[in-house]
Amino acid sequence: MATNAEDVVRAAYHAAEGDVLDVQGFIDLFAEDGVFNNVVAGDSYRGENLGDLVAYMGQLAPDIHRELHRFHVMGNLVTVELSIQGTFTGPFETPAGIVQPTGARLDIPTADFWYIENGKIKEFNCYVGVSVMLAQLGVQPDFASAVATPTATAP
Repeated sequence: MATNAEDVVRAAYHAAEGDVLDVQGFIDLFAEDGVFNNVVAGDSYRGENLGDLVAYMGQLAPDIHRELHRFHVMGNLVTVELSIQGTFTGPFETPAGIVQPTGARLDIPTADFWYIENGKIKEFNCYVGVSVMLAQLGVQPDFASAVATPTATAP
């Protein structure tokens, strides 16, 4: 078992690679009370659900890869600037329905913050460039409906 903060984080990235996709191995790197926060989407995962997003991304792009651009270790805090890369060959579920795969290449800018305690991931905060991801998936914002919709006014 890795105890060095950098080794723990690198093991997590390795477990989430498309050619490995070891969801249980990813989960096992977390502390019992560990949390994975998909900050931009506002989702948090704990316990047996820690690997949900890893599995989902593996279905969206089975060849998923995280290209690590900058890796900084400051004690038990590890920060990583990376790109999530892969080919959009799996369905993308949205509130409006399923966007069918297009085979588009994904290269999504991301920043990750990992907090390690006693050789385990205590907290993982992932900031994904959602607007870039949606554009690469072929999902464009609907500005016209947003402009036409009246907004609530402050009291």
